[in-house]
Amino acid sequence: MAFYRGSALSLQLQHTRILPVSSSVKQSRAFCGNTRDFSKIYRVPASRIREGEATHHGHGIVSAAASSPEPVQQKESPLPGQQHSPVASWVERWLPAAARPYALLARLDKPDAIWLYAWPCFWSIAIAANKAELPDMKMLALFGFGSVILRGAACTVNDLLDRDIDKKVERTKSRPLASGALTPAQGFYFLVFQVLLWLGFLLQLHNRSLIMGASWLVLFFSYPLMKRLIHWVSSSLSILGFTINCGVFLGSAAIKESLDYAVLLPIYFAGICWTLVYDTIYSHQDKKDDFKAGVKSTAITFGDNTKYWLSGFGVACISSLALTGYNAHLAWPYYPFLAAAAGHLAWQVSTVDLPNKSDCHRKFVSNKWFGAFLFGGILCGILAK
Repeated sequence: MAFYRGSALSLQLQHTRILPVSSSVKQSRAFCGNTRDFSKIYRVPASRIREGEATHHGHGIVSAAASSPEPVQQKESPLPGQQHSPVASWVERWLPAAARPYALLARLDKPDAIWLYAWPCFWSIAIAANKAELPDMKMLALFGFGSVILRGAACTVNDLLDRDIDKKVERTKSRPLASGALTPAQGFYFLVFQVLLWLGFLLQLHNRSLIMGASWLVLFFSYPLMKRLIHWVSSSLSILGFTINCGVFLGSAAIKESLDYAVLLPIYFAGICWTLVYDTIYSHQDKKDDFKAGVKSTAITFGDNTKYWLSGFGVACISSLALTGYNAHLAWPYYPFLAAAAGHLAWQVSTVDLPNKSDCHRKFVSNKWFGAFLFGGILCGILAK
C-alpha cells in the first residue's frame, strides 16, 4: 500500500510543472492591492476532491478548486460613509402606512425647505418688535406652524398640476401622485384639508392679515402653471420670488397696524434675489430632464453663465439688506451677522458644482443658515438699540 501511494505521488509529480508568475498577474495584484479584495471566491463540491486529483489547463496545472464552475459571490462591506440603500425618513419609520403618502406629498420628510418659507416672516416679526425687546415669541411659533401648512399646500398643488411632468424626471417620478400611490382625487381632497388648516391659522390674526394671507395662497396656486409659460419662473422674479417672500409683509402686518415700506421693500427685494440664488441652484438638479420635458427654468436660461448671474443676485441681496438695516435703524451688531450671511452666500456660489446633483442639493439645503444669520443680526440689532 505504501509503495502504491508512492508510485501515484511520483506519477503526479512528473506531470506537474511550476509556472512563473506572469507580469500581467503581478500588475493585477499590484492594482488590486490585498488579495482579500477580490470579489469572487470558488467553492469545490466534496465529490470533486480526491486524493492526487488535478486538472490540466493550458500549459500548467490548475487545482480543482480553481476550476470549479460554481462561483460564490462574496459580500462586500460598505465603505465608511457609504450606504447601499437610503436611510428611511421619520415618515416611513413612525407613521401608519395609510398616512405616509400624504405626508410625503406635503414633503414632511424633507423639513429643511420649511425654513425658506418661515425666515421672511421671522425677519419682519423681529424688525417690528419694540426697541430693546425680544420679538413676540407666540407670533413666531404661530408663523412657524403656518409655514409648515403653507409649504405642504404649495407642494400638493404643484404635484397635482405637475404629475405628468414628474413622471419624466428621475428625481420626482417616485412622488405619490406621479407614482400612483395617491390618485388625483385623493390629492385634491388633501389640498382642501390643508387650505382649511391655513385659514384656521389666518383666523388667529386680524382681518387685514386674513386678506393678505388668503391672497398669498392664490399666488402659490398659480406658480406651477407659470412654469409652462416663462423661463424665469423656477426661481422667478415674476412668481416664486415674489410669492415666497410675501411673508415679510404678512409677519409685519400681524404685529403693527401700519407697514413701514422703507424697511419692508428693501428686505422683500433682498428675499427675491436670495430666492433666485438658491432655487436656480436647486433647478440644476433637473436641468436635463426639464429640458426634455419642456419645463422652463433659470438653470436652462442661464446655462454656462449661471455663476455670473448668481453673483449679481447675491450682491443685490446683500446691498438691499444693508439698506434695510440702515432704514430700520438697527444697531451695529446687525452688520457682522450680515457679513456672515454674505460669506455664506459667496461660499455657495463659488463652490457649488452645478453638474453634481448631490452638491446642488447640499447647497440648497444650507440656505436655512443664511436665514438664521440674518435673523440673528436683526435680533441683536434690535436688542442693542
